[in-house]
Amino acid sequence: MRAALYARVSTERQADRGTIGSQLALLREHITAAGDELVGEYVDDGQSGARLDRPGLDALRDAAEAGLVERVWCLSPDRLARAYAYQVLVLDELDRFGVVVAFTDSPGLAADDPQATLLTQVQGVIAEYEKAKIAERYRRGKLFRARAGEIVTWKASYGYRRIPRSAATGQAHHEVYEPEAAVVRRIFTDRAAGITVREICRLLNADGVPSPTGKPTWGHSTLSRLLRNEAYVGRVYYNRTESVPDRRPTRRNRQVWRDRDDWIPIDCPRIISDELFQAAGRVATDNTKWSPRRAEPGQWLLKGLVKCGVCGVGTNCHKMRGRNGTWHRYYYCRNHDPLRAGGEQHRCPERNIRADALDTFVFDHIRAAITHPEQLLAGEQAVTLHTPIPDDELLTAELARLDRKIDAADTERRRLIDLYQGGFIELPEMQRRATEVASRRKELQHKRTSLADERTALARDNQLRHRVHDFAARIHTVIDTLDDTQKQQLLRLLIEDVRVTGWHVQIRLRIALDPPPSDPPHPPRPTGPTGPTRQPSPPRPRPVSVSTQDGLRSVGVDDHGAV
Repeated sequence: MRAALYARVSTERQADRGTIGSQLALLREHITAAGDELVGEYVDDGQSGARLDRPGLDALRDAAEAGLVERVWCLSPDRLARAYAYQVLVLDELDRFGVVVAFTDSPGLAADDPQATLLTQVQGVIAEYEKAKIAERYRRGKLFRARAGEIVTWKASYGYRRIPRSAATGQAHHEVYEPEAAVVRRIFTDRAAGITVREICRLLNADGVPSPTGKPTWGHSTLSRLLRNEAYVGRVYYNRTESVPDRRPTRRNRQVWRDRDDWIPIDCPRIISDELFQAAGRVATDNTKWSPRRAEPGQWLLKGLVKCGVCGVGTNCHKMRGRNGTWHRYYYCRNHDPLRAGGEQHRCPERNIRADALDTFVFDHIRAAITHPEQLLAGEQAVTLHTPIPDDELLTAELARLDRKIDAADTERRRLIDLYQGGFIELPEMQRRATEVASRRKELQHKRTSLADERTALARDNQLRHRVHDFAARIHTVIDTLDDTQKQQLLRLLIEDVRVTGWHVQIRLRIALDPPPSDPPHPPRPTGPTGPTRQPSPPRPRPVSVSTQDGLRSVGVDDHGAV
C-alpha cells in the first residue's frame, strides 16, 4: 500500500513531543513494520496546529486528492490539527478520497468502527482544550514577566540587542548596540534639524548604512516608525494590542490597539534624550500643519493658525469668485460640514472670515506689540500677577533679618547644651526648651525658603523683561521690510493661534526669546559646631506651562515664550 507520513512540531510543544527527526524515525519504523511503500514525507516544522494553511498539510491533501497515497501515518490526531473542527474536516476529506489515516500513538484508531471514531473525537476535543490552556498560561506568564520589568518580546528595536534570561545576566533585557545606536542618534538629530524623511533615507543610502533588515536601502515607512519608537528614550511597551475577530470573511483575527492605560511600560537603556525625541516629533507636526501643497505663495498669512472661537477647531482656506469676477479668500470653520461636525444640529453657526481683512488686522496688532514691548509685559503681568511685585531690596533685608534670627536660635541651642553639661538645668527642662527652639528655628527656615524662592522668581522676571526688549529691538528693525512670505514665517513664529468669535479676535502669542543666563551657584553656609547645617534653598526647576493662557512662558527646548 502506498503510504505517506505527516509530522508537525510547533514551538509551544517541541519540548514535549520532541523534534521533527524523532517523529520521522518513529513513523518510518511503523511504515516498514506494516509493509507499506513510503511514497512521500510531508513535514511542517514550527507551524501552529491552530491553523490549516500549513505548507506540509496542504501538499498532503493535494497528494491525496490526486490519488498518490492510500494511507497516511501520523503520530496523533493533534498533529493534524489542534482544533477539533479542523481535525474532523481533514479526516473527512481524506476519507472521501479513499485514504486511510493511521495514528501511531493510538493503535487501531483507523479501524472503521464507532468506538474508534468516538475515541478520535475525544482526543480531538482534549487536544483543543490543551491548546487553550497552553495559550492562556503562556499569556499570563508573559504579562507577569512584563510587569516585573522583563523584556518578553523576542525582537529588539534597531539599536538594541536582546539579552536572554540566564543565571548570569538575570532577566531578559535590552542592551545598546553602539554601531546602530550611532545611526539612531544621527537620524533623530537630522530630523530635529528639519531634514525630511526622504532626504535622510537618501543620505543613509548614499553612505552605505544598511537598514534594520540588512537591506542596502532605507524605506520611508521604516524610518517613520523608527522616529516614533519610544524605546530610544527608555520606554518599551508590552500589551499594546489585542486580537479580535475580523469582520472580513477571508481573515480570522485582526490586531487592534488597546487603551494606552493598559500598556505595560518596561525600562530599557535610552539612546537619545527626551528633548531630541520631542523635537523630532514636532518637525512632523509642523510639516503637516504648514504643508505648502495647494497653497498660493504670499496668501493666507494665518494658514494653520486660525481657530473657530465657538467650536475650538481649526479652519480651512477657501476662495471663491464674486459677481464682478474678483476672487475673495476666506477662512471657514471645519464644522460647517455637517458630516465633520457630527450632525446638522452640531453645525457651526459662525460665518466665513475674510482672510485679507483678518491677515491685515492681526499683522498690524503684532507690529504694534513688537514696537511697544511694554504692552507684552503689561499683558503678562495682568494674566499671571496676583500679588504686588516685591522689591528686591526689601527681600534682601528680610532675608538678612531671618538669617540673624536663625543664627540666634542656633546660639540658644548651644547654650542649652552647655547649661545641661554644667549641671545648671535638668534633662526634662533642657529637652522642653530645646523642642521650643527647634520649632521656632524650623518656622524661620520655612519663611527664609519662601522669601528665597520669591527672590529667585523676581530675578527671573527681570531677566525676562530684558529678553523681551532685546527680541523687540531685533524685530523692529526689519518688520517693515518683509514681503508676504516673510510675514507669514514671522507670524508662524510669534502666534500660538488666533481665535475668532463673531467680531471678537483673540491673539495668543509665543515669543522666541534668547535663553536666559545660568543662575550663579550659591555657596553653602558653614556648619556650626553643634547646630545643624543651614543650606540655601536649591534653585527651583523652570516651571512648565500647559497653556499659553498662563502668560509669557517657555515652550521647551526652543526657548520660546508665549502670552
